[in-house]
Amino acid sequence: MKLLSLASMALMAATALPAMAQVSDEKVKIGILNDQSGVYADFGGKWSYEAAKMAVEDYGGKVLDKPIEVITADHQNKPDIASNIARQWYDTEEVDAIMELTTSSVALAVQGISTEKKKINIVTGAATTELTGAQCSPYGFHWAYDTHALAVGTGGALVEQGGDTWFFLTADYAFGYSLEEQTGNFAKSKGGTVVGAVRHPLATPDFSSFLLQAQASGAKVIGLANAGLDTANAIKQAAEFGIVAGGQRLAALLFTLAEVHGLGLDAAQGLTLTEGFYWDRDDQSRAFARRYFERTNRMPNMVHAGTYSAVTQYLKAIDKAGTDETEAVAKELHEMPVNDLFAANGKVGQNGRMIHDMYLMQVKTPDESKEPWDYYDVLATIPGDEAYIKPSESGCPLVTQ
Repeated sequence: MKLLSLASMALMAATALPAMAQVSDEKVKIGILNDQSGVYADFGGKWSYEAAKMAVEDYGGKVLDKPIEVITADHQNKPDIASNIARQWYDTEEVDAIMELTTSSVALAVQGISTEKKKINIVTGAATTELTGAQCSPYGFHWAYDTHALAVGTGGALVEQGGDTWFFLTADYAFGYSLEEQTGNFAKSKGGTVVGAVRHPLATPDFSSFLLQAQASGAKVIGLANAGLDTANAIKQAAEFGIVAGGQRLAALLFTLAEVHGLGLDAAQGLTLTEGFYWDRDDQSRAFARRYFERTNRMPNMVHAGTYSAVTQYLKAIDKAGTDETEAVAKELHEMPVNDLFAANGKVGQNGRMIHDMYLMQVKTPDESKEPWDYYDVLATIPGDEAYIKPSESGCPLVTQ
């Protein structure tokens, strides 16, 4: 009987082996790929890498009792460079997931490679809705914001405040086109009119000819459909032309706390913008932000906090799946709610879009700011279901309901 019992136990153990936790290569490896030397270096950059490392440390450094490693690289805002890095990471460096991916053209390229290689990618830095639209992926997720949410926030608010004629100054690549189109469409749906647009090269140092066209248009609102240093430089040069003093308004369609800090309140005061996170929103966001500040000497914007959230949710999904196998982890990412310092009651649609509340902000005047990094008044909370395109209307072929 004893021998039979031991044999039975051995058989049970053997049949249980496939159900045990499985981690490829005996570790989980995450790559943070973004711009670390160009116009978006403060927008995401090495600060997103720090947020990712912080998320891993807070998780305990292990998942399913295996170590977690985070690596990073600079894609220089070039899809070809990003694609080469992504392939090398997947093919030879045992990277399991790539995240952040500032710059829409880069994010679309890497998402295509991730789909081909059956790997997870979570975008926090890029904006185009194509990531969860026509070019969606079963393994691709879009986390912090997108062009539709920015258009609903900033565009809608300004039309309602009387800014009913628009001229766009647009970055000449996928992100800029998408932001211009969606903000223009939303403004028109509210009764506004788009009177014109001009496109500028990424990282141009001289906005004078573009700003003169915008000024001559007579539009009440000049929509800056760009980001990072491009937006900051456009705002600085607009001041030199007296555009705001002349009665026109500037709408920074993608501007974050990092860029406000770089520009300074004297230049940025009064700007209306939309973010998916503000460090001074509640006790949880403040506690995280102060810890982040201790290691970086800056407060996080939505890209940094979103990267922390994305890494944490990915690790939770591995834990819940009991494996880092892509299909199983993707299934959990689609099904698990997101409740953390970044999002409350967030949910992921079939198209990979993480739906969460957005916040309409106005930049304070220097006199209104009570402490360093106290830059925003929160004008309104935009519910996630209003901010984001419904998955069924996104154009993603994966959506079945």
